[in-house]
Amino acid sequence: MNVQDMIEAIRREPGFADNVGMLAAHNGVVRGFSRTHPSTVVGIEVKPDYGRIERIRREIEARPGIFRVLAEAEEGHLKPGDDLLRMVVAGDIRERVLPALSDLLDRIKSEAIRKKEFFET
Repeated sequence: MNVQDMIEAIRREPGFADNVGMLAAHNGVVRGFSRTHPSTVVGIEVKPDYGRIERIRREIEARPGIFRVLAEAEEGHLKPGDDLLRMVVAGDIRERVLPALSDLLDRIKSEAIRKKEFFET
């Protein structure tokens, strides 16, 4: 599902209009550069822990003011420009939604996704 489809799915849920004042989305894309290596990235191998992603998603969704959290990660060999991680957080106010999105992203990246970069030779 793409980010727009995720947003539309949340909009169709009962209670959306009564509980949501903000939707925040993240669409992570494979970079052609590395944070730690000087060579050009030509691809990455990604291994998500889907069970851990679901546990993190549920924890964030249980926060006060958060209506719905969706998160999807790609698996396998990806190249620069490919979508890697998509997430949407819907909630009542930005003071709750934005920290929830930030925490969701940081936790999934650090706790539930393993990746290996491949470099231009």
